[in-house]
Formats: sequence, C-alpha cells, structure tokens
Amino acid sequence: MADEVVLLDFIMSTFGIRVRIALAEKGIKYEYKEQDLVNNKSALLLEMNPIYKKIPVLIHNGKPICESLIIVEYIDEVWKDNPILPTDPYERAQARFWAKFVDEKVHGVAFRIWTGKEGEHEAEKKELVENLKHLENFLGDKAYFGGENFGFVDIAMIPFYKWLSTYEKIGNFKFDCPKIIEWGERCLQNVESVSKFVSDEKDVYELVKAYRNKFDLD
Repeated sequence: MADEVVLLDFIMSTFGIRVRIALAEKGIKYEYKEQDLVNNKSALLLEMNPIYKKIPVLIHNGKPICESLIIVEYIDEVWKDNPILPTDPYERAQARFWAKFVDEKVHGVAFRIWTGKEGEHEAEKKELVENLKHLENFLGDKAYFGGENFGFVDIAMIPFYKWLSTYEKIGNFKFDCPKIIEWGERCLQNVESVSKFVSDEKDVYELVKAYRNKFDLD
C-alpha cells in the first residue's frame, strides 16, 4: 500500500522549506496544502497541531509530525535512501547541535531584529554577526556542512540564506561571511531542491516590509 503523505505549509515559511527540500531529496510524492496563517487557520491544521497551531505539519498515513527539524529526521528515518543525517553517532550529534544552533542563534536572533523597532537590538546585530562566524568556522573548507554531501545542517540553514540581505537592510548593518555566501551559492547551483524551494530575495524583503508596515515598526 502506498504511503499517504500530506504537507501543511506556507510557501514563504523557512521551516516549511526545510521539509520540502527533505521530501524532494528523498523523492517522496506528497500532497501540498497551503495554509492561511493570518486570516483563517484551517480546521485540519488545528486538528493536526492543536498544541502550537503552526506549520509545517507532515501527515504520514493520517499521523501528524510537527516541528521542522523533527520532521526532517522523521523523513530520514522512514525513507532510508539518500540519507540526510550522518550514520556516525558523533557526527550525527554534531549535526543536531548545529541545526539547533541555526534555530536559536541565527533565526532566533534575526527574528528579534526584523520584528523590532528601527534602531533597537544593537546587541542582537553583533550577536548575529558572531553567530554566522561560528557557522563559518564549523563549515571550514568543506563543500557543505556535512562534508562533501548536502545534509541535515545544510537543510536547516539554507532557507535563511536569501534572508541575509533583508536582515542587513532592516537592521542597517553588514555581514562579513564570504564562506556562507559561497556555500549558499553552491547549494543553489548544485542542489535542485534548493533552487526550487528557497525563497526569492525580493519576495523575502517585501514580506518583511509588509509585516513591519502593518505593525508600524519603521
């Protein structure tokens, strides 16, 4: 019997993009259901994720899995071909550490910057620059965060790549992270799922500006 796979998502969601990339890397067919997160969250979303009421939600044979990194790990465990996480226990633990670092120290810090009032969060700007340097150090001279193969930490980070310029514009500061830029372009050029799903830079900026205008943050 064929697996029934449904993804509840929002097209610009960085977290949903992670899941779409993972599904594509595994060659998994699924039904995509776009969610209206602002005006009317669907009954299905509220049923499948009653705790957080957030996307993405993967529904596999009627059973929901929530939280993007958990979903990616689930996908990797269920569909064995083209592994995403390393098989070595230490490398696997490192991959989980750095993926969590992306959530907390890249997204978490950047979110406070672009949803904050203009001129605020100077400390967060410095922290974000430092955190990207930590990522660069971990990347080193490797092609991808996992080595020669695109993997878990790459999937965690790549949806935020096209957000970097928006962070700079909104926060009025600059990054100096050439290795991250080279890595991001390498992913876009060499990984079909990345070029297909990662948001366009202009769309990201317009989304953020619309949010900031709505809440009078500029």
